[in-house]
Amino acid sequence: MIRVGSKYQHLIHDAACGCSNPMLVQASRRLDAFTRRGLLSGAALLAGAAAAPSLAQGTAQPAAILFRQASLFDGKSNSLRTNVQILVEGNRIAAVDTSNAPPKPEWTVIDCGGRMLMSGLIDAHWHTLFAAVPAPMLMSGEPGSIFTASTAEANRTLLRGFTTVRDLGGPVFAFKQAIDTGIIPGPRIFPSGAMITTTGGHADLRMPSDIPRDSGRLSLIETIGGAAIADSLGDLSMRIREQLVQGASQIKIVGGGGVSSPRSPLDMTTFSESDLRAAVAIARDWNTYVTVHAYAPHTVQRAIAAGATCIEHAHLMDEETAGLMAQKGIWLSIQPFLSEADAVPLTGPSRERMLEVFGNTPRAYALVRKHGIKTAWGSDLLFSPALTPRQSVMLTHLGQWYSNAEALRMATAGNAELLALSGPRNPYPGKLGVIEAGALADILVVNGNLLDDLRLIEQPDRNLAVIMKDGKLYRNSLAS
Repeated sequence: MIRVGSKYQHLIHDAACGCSNPMLVQASRRLDAFTRRGLLSGAALLAGAAAAPSLAQGTAQPAAILFRQASLFDGKSNSLRTNVQILVEGNRIAAVDTSNAPPKPEWTVIDCGGRMLMSGLIDAHWHTLFAAVPAPMLMSGEPGSIFTASTAEANRTLLRGFTTVRDLGGPVFAFKQAIDTGIIPGPRIFPSGAMITTTGGHADLRMPSDIPRDSGRLSLIETIGGAAIADSLGDLSMRIREQLVQGASQIKIVGGGGVSSPRSPLDMTTFSESDLRAAVAIARDWNTYVTVHAYAPHTVQRAIAAGATCIEHAHLMDEETAGLMAQKGIWLSIQPFLSEADAVPLTGPSRERMLEVFGNTPRAYALVRKHGIKTAWGSDLLFSPALTPRQSVMLTHLGQWYSNAEALRMATAGNAELLALSGPRNPYPGKLGVIEAGALADILVVNGNLLDDLRLIEQPDRNLAVIMKDGKLYRNSLAS
């Protein structure tokens, strides 16, 4: 879901749209230079920024780190196991020990003092380069500014305890590389690349001056790699393969309308069933899967009939659709939007669509629980650095329908199960979302018990005593 505020209404093309204003057209042309090659070179600009004192840096690690006196939430259970030791060697969990064996002299010991220890959190619907970058900054067409803002947000995301995200649309490949190589701190990223849509579908953010389409020139949103518009089977196939060859771990297809994208009502459907089948076949040829953006029941049902593995959103689904999802074992990646506080302010038709989605959230989750649909949690926050801290709040919204243990399982081991469907396209081979021997060492130590009070996660600076990703410490307020 793409949401832009009243400040940026020129992007939504109201009746009084000023998109043909020469100044806006000039700004649009500047962004044409913001190519994928520009994004890659922009990553190099971050090397200096990454050294800034305000950014969390993984510290140099000893041969092994032992977490002692921990109360363990392993990602799968309903309760904590007390007096547990977790040994980390390199970037893996080497052992989970309940015998309280003494540490070796060369190990670094972190005394948890009975605190809760759990796996890092996973957000299954995030937009790394769009979450905290205001629309005017995107309009500037300056990779350095955009990457600097995204770098700061990636650091904040990690320090909220989110050690992994599934990116559901954006030119994130070079940015992911910068994180993976240690240039900047941030979460692991499972990238989709560009959102693939038809003309008029969600993610078609073209200005009126871009219509009719000039076959020799890409639109602004396509130039920056945020979306790919495909109205023929040949173009659809090519755009999917372009994302895969750049390193996409899964493919995102836009199956219908969205909240604030121009001229895309929620009830519309984009690709035909045969087109969606072709998309699914290409993803399967690459041994990964397709997830489909869809709200309306008939849009969701078409995606299911075509063989989609996962549906994004589906807030407007009905009883029949929910039953079909459960019967077919389809994953649902849905966001617990409850009020306008969970989104950048909107006006006009976009606000009406937003309120329709928010009003249907409780009913959608009731259907999820009734039918036992496999469900992932994500936040889907966009275009506001002031809004992104609500990523943690969006997780606590799950308390409306789930126990605290169920919510934490969903945001750890449950979401990790969805990520693992990328198969050999998984950029991080190894188990995520669990605390067990052999799993990747993404670890949080909490001041308090989230099983008793999930809202503790809303204050990560205060309540996350230790944050480790890939065996590296990004925060440690405990004695070592």
